[in-house]
This record gives sequence, structure tokens and C-alpha cells, in this order.
Amino acid sequence: MGGNCSTGAGAGINTTTTTPHSDPPPKNAPTILPQNFTPSPPQPPLPTTTLGRILNRPMEDVRSIFIFGRELGRGQFGVTYLVTHKVTKEQFACKSIATRKLVNRDDIDDVRREVQIMHHLTGHRNIVELKGAYEDKHSVNLVMELCAGGELFDRIILKGHYSERAAANLCRQIVTVVHNCHTMGVMHRDLKPENFLFLGKEENSPLKATDFGLSVFFKPGDVFKDLVGSAYYVAPEVLRKSYGPETDIWSAGIILYILLSGVPPFWAENEQGIFDAILRGQIDFASDPWPSISSSAKDLVKKMLRNDAKERISAVEVLNHPWMRVDGDASDKPLDIAVLSRMKQFRAMNKLKKVALKVIAENLSEEEIIGLKEMFKSMDTDNSGTITFEELKAGLPKLGSKMSESEVRQLMEAADVDGNGTIDYIEFITATMHMNRMEREDHLYKAFEYFDQDKSGYITKEELESALKKYNMGDENTIKEIIAEVDTDNDARINYDEFVAMMRKGNPDITHRRRK
Repeated sequence: MGGNCSTGAGAGINTTTTTPHSDPPPKNAPTILPQNFTPSPPQPPLPTTTLGRILNRPMEDVRSIFIFGRELGRGQFGVTYLVTHKVTKEQFACKSIATRKLVNRDDIDDVRREVQIMHHLTGHRNIVELKGAYEDKHSVNLVMELCAGGELFDRIILKGHYSERAAANLCRQIVTVVHNCHTMGVMHRDLKPENFLFLGKEENSPLKATDFGLSVFFKPGDVFKDLVGSAYYVAPEVLRKSYGPETDIWSAGIILYILLSGVPPFWAENEQGIFDAILRGQIDFASDPWPSISSSAKDLVKKMLRNDAKERISAVEVLNHPWMRVDGDASDKPLDIAVLSRMKQFRAMNKLKKVALKVIAENLSEEEIIGLKEMFKSMDTDNSGTITFEELKAGLPKLGSKMSESEVRQLMEAADVDGNGTIDYIEFITATMHMNRMEREDHLYKAFEYFDQDKSGYITKEELESALKKYNMGDENTIKEIIAEVDTDNDARINYDEFVAMMRKGNPDITHRRRK
């Protein structure tokens, strides 16, 4: 079985197949369908149009860019194929979701949201990267990085169960994903071993989360009621139809239990029986191999599987639990909160780069920035369309960051490109978007053209000055510093290659990818 096999855009399988309790849960164990599910009547054929009805943007023929190879896996809505880029020969996984199967509003919203969330979470080392989304007459095609190491599920089957050290290493990666999702305002809602893929075949290959088809954006305090997820991994509060992001910690706790013992903690002959067992919440720590497993491991499993979600341990607390610490020592390095590290990265950039990024931010599609838009709205508590220093100071701790007042002020000043004392929507997107947005040649070219007013192919000192003056940045020293840094051939102006080199500097993953 190849990689990137999880293909369900929404709920998975309707039939329940169970096996004796000595086995791991069956692959793609029953997935719960949303309640009151009624398929819509078939739609009449759509008139030919250049806009796709699912993604609402111009249709593109993915097969003109990629060569489709063998099938890697299939789910309820789609099939995942191995694809090769015609020009670069790089290999990817492409999840093709048949649009004829997306008949009702919810199905379409799920696919749209999946694309938005994958764009929003881009750049995390333990999340499968979405390279592009294309829609043609027959399908929506999500082109993602290829994970050739197969599913975590299949490795559990091969191994039976893992050593404590190996289980801790895998659990750390899974909970890092949960932490990243939660600080980015996303709840996964379908964490299970089938939805984690190994990047490569080697034993220590990184693990990557995939299939965000049931994921949703949330704000602190939101309560969800829809019954989604997969039977063995679903949290008791989901069954009670009142839940929040803590449900992901429960699912991760179930995966940890399985990694250590090879069997799920809640098991029965049918779906209802599994649900009853989950609600009873009695966990077996008496059968083999539990007597030989450390009390510290058991302590963590118990804390992740607390029946009351309010008492359940958080992602940060899991990662700081003694059993999870790398080589037994607590790491002093604070957890990386994506939005915060992006803002810090932005703070260190020169002023030309900041304004260029603002031009790029203004040209991004809605689906690429909708997650950041949600974060902006949750910080802009008075709905004024701008974030004040006080709002930023109050909003950052909600993402899980502890910052001093002076650090918040430095971020504020960095993100406030026009220097008016508040951060507007485009400034927020500019400072928090992931730097891989600069991989695209058309984005870079548009930004270059913004400065090169006379279309001479060069940004002159005067052009730089006039562009930066709009943002109260065009003082003599700034201009001199920028030209000294960027103008590598010393002709007192900036050509396109010099501009691109400056934009890509300090983004090692981008320069590396370009060389491939």
C-alpha cells in the first residue's frame, strides 16, 4: 500500500465490521454519518462555465500539469493517485474527489473547508502539505506532498504494539499536530491511525496528519453538536452532542493506548456497543501488556482519556508530561505557535520586503487566507476592522502564548506596516501568512511590478522612495540600507533577480525546494 491513502472527504464507512478483541480496530472502522442525513435529488447538468461549482474559481485541467500513475488508496468520496509533475518530474499524491458525488450543500462545504484548512495549516512539519487545488468538469483534485511510508495503522498491524520510547515519539508528533491545529483555531475531529502517514519508509520517518475532511474552524468557547468521527476514537462528549477541541486529545489518547497495547480501549461487537463502552469509560489496564508498562505511561493515558472534557489534559500539558519529554528531560524551548513565529519572522524583514509581502497578501485567494481571517476576527473584539495593542495583548494568550508587554509591542510595531498604531486586516494577513506563498512566480512578479512603476525592469532609488513613503517608511537611511542589502551587482538599482533573491532569503525551505 502506498502513501496518502486517506481519501474520505467527509464521513467514511457505513457498515460495521468488527474482529475479536485481540486484534487492533479494523481498518477504517465505522465512521459515524452526520445525523438526519438525507441525500439531495440529482442535480441537472450545469451549463458550461469557466468557474467550478465547488471551489468557485476558474477550472483547470490537472492532467495538463501532472501525469497520473497508480492508485494509492480510496475513500467514500475520492481516490488518491500517485502523480508526477510533467516539468519537474517531482512526485506527489493527488486526491481526486468526484464532483458528481457532492450533491448536497454539506458535502460541498466540507470539501471547500478541507481546502481552506489545509492552506491555513501549511508549513507544519507534521501536516501533509497541500501544493494546489484544481477543479475540472469531473472532480476536485487536491495535490499534496507524497508520503511514501504508508499509514500508521499498517505499521501498528505489522508491529503488534510499540516500545514505550517509540510510542512516545509517535504520540509527541500526533499531539504536536493537535497543538498546532488548536492554536490555529482548527479542530481535526477525525484523528485515527489511518489518518497519519509516514513521510518515508524508514523506521524514524516523520509522521504527517492528513484528511481534514471533517475538520472545522472554531473560536474559544464554541460548542459543537454534530456527531462526526470514527467509532473507536470518538470522545464521550461528542456522543453527548456538546463538545469542543478537547475531543482531539481524547482521540490522540485512544491512539496512544493502541500504540502501547495493540488493541482499542473501548471495544464491542457493534457500533452501539462501542459507544456504550465509551460512555461507561472503564479502561482496562490489567490485561497484557499493561502490567509491564510504566506507571508514567498509564498516568498520561488516563489523563488524556478523562471522561469529563474539562478535566482532560491539554496538548501543551501532554507535551510537557514527564513520560513525553525527550530523553526524560523537560525541554526549555517554548512550543512553536505558528502565527507567532510568523509574526516574529516578519518583524525581522527589511521594509521593502514587508511592503512587497503586503502586495502579495492583497492578491491571495479567499481560500488561502480564510483561516487567518477567522483569527483576525476573533482578535478584533470590537469589530472595528483593526486590531489595537490592547486587543493583540488579549488575543495572543488565547492562542496559548505567554508574552511580555514589550514583546507584544514589538510585534505590534512590526505588523503595523503603515505606522498608524493599529493592525488592519491586510497587515495581519501580511505578517502571519506562511512564507511558501512566495514560491509562486506570479506573486513575486506582481510585487516587483508594484515598485517598478515605469516598467523598466528595475526598481530605482526614486521608485523605492515613492512606494515606501506611502507607508511612512521612505527615509534616506532606510532607502540606502535596502539598496546596499539587495543590489548585489552594485548598479544602484534593483533588478528582478535581485528582488527575488531578497524575497527568498531567510526562507531555507523555499530556496531548497526551488533547487530540487
